[in-house]
Amino acid sequence: MTSIESLNPDIPLFARTGVNLASAGLGARAIWATDQFFAPLDRMLQDHPAEFIPGKFDDHGKWMDGWETRRRRDGGHDWAIVKLAAAGRIIGFDVDTSHFTGNYAPAVRIEACSFRGDQPPEDQPWVQILPHRPLGASAHHYFKCDSFESWTHLRVHIYPDGGVARLRVYGVPELDQANTKGEIDLVSALNGGRILAFSDAHYGEYYRLLAPGRGINMGDGWETRRRREPGYDWIVIALGARGEIEKALIDTAHFKGNYPDRASIQAADMRSFGDGLTDALVTDSMFWKTLLPEQKLSADAEHAFRDELVKLGPVTHVRLNIFPDGGVSRLRLFGTTAP
Repeated sequence: MTSIESLNPDIPLFARTGVNLASAGLGARAIWATDQFFAPLDRMLQDHPAEFIPGKFDDHGKWMDGWETRRRRDGGHDWAIVKLAAAGRIIGFDVDTSHFTGNYAPAVRIEACSFRGDQPPEDQPWVQILPHRPLGASAHHYFKCDSFESWTHLRVHIYPDGGVARLRVYGVPELDQANTKGEIDLVSALNGGRILAFSDAHYGEYYRLLAPGRGINMGDGWETRRRREPGYDWIVIALGARGEIEKALIDTAHFKGNYPDRASIQAADMRSFGDGLTDALVTDSMFWKTLLPEQKLSADAEHAFRDELVKLGPVTHVRLNIFPDGGVSRLRLFGTTAP
């Protein structure tokens, strides 16, 4: 999802604020497929937008960026199993057929299950969470999901065959607070942290700010354009769980000539605030209390802050401010969950 899409009101709110549980970058995995003749299943889970390379062919034909099966002649259909990056509640899908024109899958249906291992057994019960839906050529198809249970695996059916460029499964990862002890990263995407709004995200992949591990390159993180007017850039984030933040880590990995000069963090306990009130939330965030006063940053480095944090008690949302602009690879906010 690009920064332009995240601001586009024509895109459902679940696709703008949900965590993509089918993200390979977060740990989602392709487990099995009936057929992967033209293009492997794992391409369908890649984070970057699907691309089309004219004139690129492999041993099986035209190279396609997604999952593509051969043409069926037996009256059946193809399907695949995907393990999500984390167990979680699913709120919507984006079944993307970008660049698949005469070879897209005409319809899709999705089932789900909860299973601790990688590949569920043959007798594993599955629950339909998305009934048959038509698909078109080279387009995003957004479907709301009304299931309120937590799932770990999906079984994706395409009818009868064809290609899907990307599958995005937006939701909220499940955080087992009852069994969570000690400090955890309250803002990690795998713990349910979600980006709700930002001033700018011209470069890179902003949603990777909350991803596990360190950035692999300068495109793996949140970077704003060069600011040519007064002010500063910011990003508003919902924590995965209400908690008390004890340590902050701001990582500028790979950002050398374009890291922010300084950064600060504001926070608030917004339990009564819904995600649907994003505009009001952004306005309110300007007046949140200071969790981390302005701190100097440096190039390509991890900056850890503990003693510098102000004791605010439990919070649900944070606002990271960078002065005046630049790139941040990862943000970690370690703390303990609160009731």
